[in-house]
Formats: sequence, C-alpha cells, structure tokens
Amino acid sequence: MSKQAAAPAEDPSAGDAVGTEPAAPACVMSFNASEPSGGAGLAADVSTIAAMGAHPLPVVTSIVLRDTAEVFESHAIDSEVVVEQARAILEDVTIAAWKVGFLGSAEGVSAVAEVLSDYVDVPLVAYLQTPTWLEDDDQQAYLDAWRELIAPAAEVIVGNQQTLIDFLLPEWEGERPPSARELAVAAGELGARFVLVTGIQLPAGKGAEGWVDNVLASPQGAITGEKFERFDTAFVGAGDTLAAALAALLASGEELHLAVGEALNFLDQSLDAGFRPGMGNVIPDRYFWALPPEGEEAGAENGEEEAPEEGTTGTPSAPSRRVH
Repeated sequence: MSKQAAAPAEDPSAGDAVGTEPAAPACVMSFNASEPSGGAGLAADVSTIAAMGAHPLPVVTSIVLRDTAEVFESHAIDSEVVVEQARAILEDVTIAAWKVGFLGSAEGVSAVAEVLSDYVDVPLVAYLQTPTWLEDDDQQAYLDAWRELIAPAAEVIVGNQQTLIDFLLPEWEGERPPSARELAVAAGELGARFVLVTGIQLPAGKGAEGWVDNVLASPQGAITGEKFERFDTAFVGAGDTLAAALAALLASGEELHLAVGEALNFLDQSLDAGFRPGMGNVIPDRYFWALPPEGEEAGAENGEEEAPEEGTTGTPSAPSRRVH
C-alpha cells in the first residue's frame, strides 16, 4: 500500500547504543492551502498529522485570505512551484500516504495529479470541498479537473453529504438523499475506491434527533461508520482534520475500517474541545489529549495548589498542556 521501505532486522539491544537514531515516523505529504486562521488548510493538516503520530510534509498550493468566519479570496501558487516543492522532498523522504485539500486552481489540480501519478501505490485521502470563493467559471473548471484527475487516484474521498451529492450525483431527483453506497457507486465510476460521507442527516424518530451519521462505503455497500451528536456551532477545518487524521493512520499501517473509526473519534473529540480564538467560528483542538486532566483544572480554579518543592520559589506556573 505504501512505498515505505521495510527496516532491516536489528539486534534488539542495538537501540540502547549511544548515538542510535530512533525510527522515523510514517511521513504524510499534504497538498493544501496556507491560510492565517490556523483552523483549516495546511495548519490543520500539520497539527492533525503530528497529533496522530506521523510526520507532515506540507506543500503549499495557494494562499487563502480568510478570518475565522469566512473566506474572502485565494491566490493560487504557480503550478510549477507546487510540483517543485513536492519533488524536492520526495527525492529525499519516503512517504506512506497523501492527503489532498484545496489545490488552488484547475492548473494546481493538474500539477498535483502529475506528482501523484508517479506513486500509485501510496494511498491518497482526498478531501472534497466546493471552493465557493472562486468565480463561477474558475470553480467549475476546478471541480471538473478534480473529477478527472484526483478522484480516479483516491483511495478515499472524504466529504460532507451535500457536497458529495452535488459533486457525484448533481441530477439526483429522488425523494430521499442518495445513500452512502449510491455515492460510492458514483465515485467508483470515476475510479475512487471508497467514500467517507460525513454529516448524514438521520430521519426523525427513534431517538435520532440531534444526531448525524458518518459512513465509509464502497460500491458494494456501507462498511463502517459512527454516529455523533450534532454540535450547535460552526467549525473551521473539520473536514481537513478528519481527512488528515485518516491519512496519518493509513500511513502508519492501520486497516481502513479501523482507521476510519479512529479518525472519526479523533475529530469528534477535537470538535468537543474546540475553541473560538476570534469573533467567528470554532477551531477544533487537535491537541485535546494534551490538556490537563479535569481534576487538576478544578483544583487550580479552587485555589488548590501543590506545595512547592524545596528550593523552588513557589511561584505558580501558567496552565500548560501535557505534551506527550
């Protein structure tokens, strides 16, 4: 599934030798936009991939101007520069997975597809979003190029239910939305192996109110999924977080159905711990697992502090994360 070379067998005691380097984590190359909110794009990919224990290799495809509430415009990076960024590190580092986000323009899509075509055994997790901030003609050209060049290379296409319907089955006229399997059939006709459909609205009744489903499916049917309570807020970067987490897990050798469950749970906890740094939307906290336990926070709020060790000043330190 990946091009990661197997390490030669070594003496178990060799790791204790002075100067021995630890094994490198699995490496994931991400093609995405740089944007200043830190919530989506490459910032989301880098923090998520690192949080999942893999090493991110970020390639800038565009500069997106936005705040935490909305996107204003974007400026695509020259397609040759995109390719050169990727080629430079690919000649040096072995990768185990790709993650694709916003690629800037139709030309950017073509440039990324050119790189992907040389590593067909490396799994690609492609996050589909509709770049509504582009002019109509540019948006259509972008989606057409994505359909022709990225979808056929994808192991998994990740997207919100409505986004996937608009992209894969735009002429759907059924009384109900298409199922995850029906979306997977349409994606399979483009060449993609699986779809991970998020935000599926569950029918009313049987206690389903306030819950959404997320389903991994192939053309043969649904494979796995997780239901979560709907958050009554809007987030920046949820889709990027999910796709990047899935790519990191696949890079680390996790089986797809297990990786999807773990990635969905990671996203849910990231959203649950999300924070609002500005006046707009909430940003997922991908390092929720590094926060102090609730008991320690409660103790600090009540003024309870541990006695300072002998020889220290006793000055209380600022709250900090437990970084592992």
